[in-house]
Amino acid sequence: MKIGIAGAGGLGSNVAMNLVRTGVLNLKIIDFDRIEESNLNRQFYFYDQIGITKVEALKENLIRINNNLRIEIINEKIEKTNIKKLFEDCDIVIEAFDKDIYKKLFFNTFYNKKKLLVSASGVAGNTIDNLEIKKIGNSFIVGDFQKGIDKHKTYSTKVSMVAAMMANIVLLEGGFCNED
Repeated sequence: MKIGIAGAGGLGSNVAMNLVRTGVLNLKIIDFDRIEESNLNRQFYFYDQIGITKVEALKENLIRINNNLRIEIINEKIEKTNIKKLFEDCDIVIEAFDKDIYKKLFFNTFYNKKKLLVSASGVAGNTIDNLEIKKIGNSFIVGDFQKGIDKHKTYSTKVSMVAAMMANIVLLEGGFCNED
């Protein structure tokens, strides 16, 4: 089973890290951005990786966790014209975008398709007691559904918590593990 992750920032890098640490070995990660110092407070990167493309650095970091990982990285911006092609070979797709326009594109493309879709809404701020999971068709959305990054600061604690919840949905719904 292949898991596709759209975006390798705070959510995407931490979802990937959580999945690899729990034994998931087949990932496809797509992003076009480079690491900046301002990313280090919430993303799974290190100071010496500033300036490197996020997909290259993330691959390096994930392979350090498990060198049996099969990971395909694509350094490309996801757009309406390429989104279906980029994720056609993925069984599960994870939306980890910053901007609402791309979140909507991803949701509209994969909602009620044969793929499991996991996304987030409301990951800014530092309040975690109101996080929830909503299921809509084949989709799961995690967050507080209120605090977007356009108006609120992001904190590692909340971003990490949402990413862990997203990874857990993939594990349970994707059949990677059974609840105890």
